[in-house]
Amino acid sequence: MDWSRIKTIFIITFLILDVYLLFQFMKSRDVNNYEIYTEATVEQQLKDDQISYGELPTVQIKAQYLSAKPKEFTKNDLGKLKSQMVTLSDSGTTLQAILDKPYQLSEKVEPSEVQDFLRENVLNGEKYLFWKTNEKKNTITCYQQYENAPLYQNINGMITLEFNADHQIISYQQTYLGDILKMSSKEEEILTALKAIETLHQKGDLKPKSKITKVELGYSTLVQLAASQVLAPTWRVVVNDKESLYVNAFEGKIIDFNSDEKTSVE
Repeated sequence: MDWSRIKTIFIITFLILDVYLLFQFMKSRDVNNYEIYTEATVEQQLKDDQISYGELPTVQIKAQYLSAKPKEFTKNDLGKLKSQMVTLSDSGTTLQAILDKPYQLSEKVEPSEVQDFLRENVLNGEKYLFWKTNEKKNTITCYQQYENAPLYQNINGMITLEFNADHQIISYQQTYLGDILKMSSKEEEILTALKAIETLHQKGDLKPKSKITKVELGYSTLVQLAASQVLAPTWRVVVNDKESLYVNAFEGKIIDFNSDEKTSVE
């Protein structure tokens, strides 16, 4: 056996392996340096345009698509509602209720008192979040949530409360999304909050001298089917405590709901 030849082969093999490992290390370092440089560049661009923001989520978050179906309310559901006159739409997916006795709110509507009303008087009321008050229309909008994440602008998972001149809730309309399921067993990484802000800035939706007052993760409708819908994780960026901007957290596309959010955004 030619030990000298075998030794030479081992030496060459280890040299090739060392070169490969060195290449992988350099590649990984370059990627990390690029990410750090890109992040620094984004932060500098925002600073140059006098766009301010507070602490952002820094840990890489994972999420997945959801599927959901509008709930058809039943007679059994209606039987659970006391001191209310309740009717259903022809499809059974929209519930209308008029209270026997108005529910008093403070003059400046507080989210906590709205949440109390929902828990005490509405089917699955604890699964909705206060969203906004419209003093011109005398309405309060609440959206459904899933695992503490709001389902943004979803007409199939919302409650509209109506109040009178004395700030008393007198009636409400409700829809509800049921059978909410994760569409896969594996979660995927989503865009960072900073990346979502960068997208809004690059597209011109985030104006100079803006103040970002809130950033949160929820879901919005990606695909609307006849009997169901697909929901995608979505970043919501609140600007100057008034305007809400939305970015698909998987695809990085800006979502335009064509709605006015200038009233009491929480």
